Amino acid sequence: MRTDPSPGTLPAREHLPAGNAGTPVLDVVIPVYNEEKDLQPCVMRLHDHLARTFPYAFRITIADNASTDTTPLVAARLDAEIPEVRSFRLEQKGRGRALRTVWSASDAPILAYMDVDLSTDLNALLPLVAPLISGHSDLAIGSRLSRSSRVVRGAKREFISRTYNLILRGSLQARFSDAQCGFKAIRRDVAQALLPLVEDTGWFFDTEMLVVAERAGLRIHEVPVDWVDDPDSTVHIVKTATDDLKGVWRVGRALATGSLPLDRLARPFGDDPRDRELTDVPRGLARQLVGFCVVGVLSTLFYLLLYSGFRIVSGPQIANALALLVSAVANTSANRRLTFGVRGRDRAVRHQAQGLVVFGIGLALTSGSLAALNAATSNPSHSTELAVLIAANLAATVLRFLLFRAWVFPDRTDETASKVVASHSPDSPAYSNGAHPLGAAPGSHRPTAQHVPYETTDFRVVDAADRPRGDATVQLQPVRPHDHDPRNTR
Repeated sequence: MRTDPSPGTLPAREHLPAGNAGTPVLDVVIPVYNEEKDLQPCVMRLHDHLARTFPYAFRITIADNASTDTTPLVAARLDAEIPEVRSFRLEQKGRGRALRTVWSASDAPILAYMDVDLSTDLNALLPLVAPLISGHSDLAIGSRLSRSSRVVRGAKREFISRTYNLILRGSLQARFSDAQCGFKAIRRDVAQALLPLVEDTGWFFDTEMLVVAERAGLRIHEVPVDWVDDPDSTVHIVKTATDDLKGVWRVGRALATGSLPLDRLARPFGDDPRDRELTDVPRGLARQLVGFCVVGVLSTLFYLLLYSGFRIVSGPQIANALALLVSAVANTSANRRLTFGVRGRDRAVRHQAQGLVVFGIGLALTSGSLAALNAATSNPSHSTELAVLIAANLAATVLRFLLFRAWVFPDRTDETASKVVASHSPDSPAYSNGAHPLGAAPGSHRPTAQHVPYETTDFRVVDAADRPRGDATVQLQPVRPHDHDPRNTR
């Protein structure tokens, strides 16, 4: 997975104003490959719909993926005839590569894409981008699997689509319902931070982007769509499915090993209500208790299986010590990642060492229980031993959770918050000019803070395609947590 330098702190979400006349708020990308017949009707229909229904300035960008027919000529003619249409050509195929290139070079604050066949009803376009414009969400996707969606397609594609999404839910714990619907949108500031973490350049680009965004805590809005299958689609189902499964394995392995740097995007916005200080409400306690209980049940079963196996070849004390040692290492690793959300290898050895101390306490409790049992009866049954060990483990479990929460994995939120506040002081250079990528700095309490219109830059796709991907991002201005938009009267 990618390890590019972090592009910076994402700004707080805010409603996007209309901006200056001619400045596009929405940039809709249409990736095409050998679509000489469908391209012009698609662009004309999309342009007419946006001109009639979309209240902001917009742009339609045709991304030609190394077409070998007359598609580039059709795109160039549309570019010359319609002011809101632009086109560029990539010499390499790949939908993900095309979207990355255009989105990285675009100056529009809302970026979207749709397939050239326009299988999705365009009436869903405004509901798709509205949550992004309002600042409610970070990404938006069309869903063909929502209960209120109206979909017309063959049984084969229906089976493949639902099976693929079941695989994503089972292997990557994805909660979005439709990964491959060609109807998505994203805020530009989110794309600048998210795209460097996405590796795929083909059809799996969508899935990888959504999985990374969801794991990082970004908000994904789903829109039920009306969708009609295109019988002339040029997508190779078998090859695409194979590549997608390879991508699922790659991303799943990266998530399991902690090599995906999700900390760059975790809690990126300063307007998260979970950041607010609430009296008498321990932060994250409910979620940690649930995670610890699940891990504890699995660890106990694992421990009992190990003990039963070791008991065949050794005495009860040795079997208990070995089983507890192995299960303790696994328990610390699982709680580190699943319960307390610690990812990566930082302090992993220290956490395991502290976990072994907790293991020692559990060993003392369980060994003492066995010693007491042997003192009470000279030849206890195996079932009695297990019952005593279960009771001792329950007592050790409560103590283990308290030690994990207070000592091994303490909440460092207060320390982190103090560093953030210090680095985002009003005297820092980030607040010297009062500018913000999407307008007025959200939550700025300075009387000089004013709205700054969107910055418009030349759309130089060739430069964006040629330079390294890491160069396509820009440094974003940091924001202060707990700030609010002075234009919000609530």
